[in-house]
Amino acid sequence: MSLLRHLFAGVTAVAVSVGPAIAAERAKIAAFMEVTGFDVALESMRLSASQAPMLLGLTEDNFGEDWTRLADEIFASEGLRSDALDILEQTMDDDMLNHAAAFYASELGQRLVQAENRAHMDDSPDSAREGEEIAAALIEEGSPKIEYFRDMSTAIGSIENSIRSITEVQVRFLMAAQGAGLTDTDWDAEELRAVLLSRSEEMAQAMGIGSVTNAAHTYQDFSDDEMKAYLDALREPLMQRVYELMNAVQFQLQVERFEVLAARMVDLYPEQDI
Repeated sequence: MSLLRHLFAGVTAVAVSVGPAIAAERAKIAAFMEVTGFDVALESMRLSASQAPMLLGLTEDNFGEDWTRLADEIFASEGLRSDALDILEQTMDDDMLNHAAAFYASELGQRLVQAENRAHMDDSPDSAREGEEIAAALIEEGSPKIEYFRDMSTAIGSIENSIRSITEVQVRFLMAAQGAGLTDTDWDAEELRAVLLSRSEEMAQAMGIGSVTNAAHTYQDFSDDEMKAYLDALREPLMQRVYELMNAVQFQLQVERFEVLAARMVDLYPEQDI
């Protein structure tokens, strides 16, 4: 799991609707998505579908053999990429696109993208344990990478913003599930949001640790100097704008998919009460 995926929701969807005066061309944006690895980051959103049953206190098995088909359909890579292109075509300008593409097209940038692409699609417990072990070793030897990893998390989207956005995805999903009759609860959106946000301190601590261990595993083959160069690149104002926009796009697509998932899940769970 990469830093980008771990902090996928760094801003709210409001940012999606505020675009530059002159948008970049669609073909150039498609190339940008590939060179930066954003296309793979979008594809990895399919892994998040397993969270939907968990939010209802269930597992994927409760929804039968058609669960995988449904999740694959709703989180289809082609649809995610097309929707992302539609948004970015209206909101990303050439300055942002060229700045990010220039860094990620470099020798270091492409190595980083390859490592991040692998991490995007790796959700295994083994990787998490290895990340913890690598991070512990880095701390013991006093490596500056630990601080770099923390600063990288901040650069691409603060944990505070991430918690608010993740909470919003959960609220929108649970309210959609209630509206579809998937659950007989009687939630109020504001009360539900407040309950979920009451755990924000615990979530922040877990996400802070997770971002470091994820980064330790993802970037284990990079030197201190290379990580410092990456951090410096992420702190550039134009790169900050790029990540703000990419985070907003991912948030928008995540919310939409989870709401659709809630409406469709009820058809797979006809015989039991939740």
